Amino acid sequence: MKPGFIYILTNYTNTTLYVGVTSDIHARIKQHKDKLHPDSFSARYNLNKLVYIESFQMIEDAITREKQLKGGSRIKKVKLIESINPHWNDTYYDLEKYL
Repeated sequence: MKPGFIYILTNYTNTTLYVGVTSDIHARIKQHKDKLHPDSFSARYNLNKLVYIESFQMIEDAITREKQLKGGSRIKKVKLIESINPHWNDTYYDLEKYL
């Protein structure tokens, strides 16, 4: 069983949101922060602040949840973020607390 994670990134003004899925949350967020793919959406909009994370025992469940979140409204995403991170802090350096 491969674990999975969904995450939401934003920029420092919290104006743009990005929902992603991965099996290696540490490596994936580091890729975003380092702008490993400079032409990607997250790099173009400087989305490197991790504001939300959910973990799953199976990657398939994470993929299903990602699709659900991507299909939802911005208002729902904001409420979800604020339910665990009301100040929109970058939680990358505190990942273990959320896993």
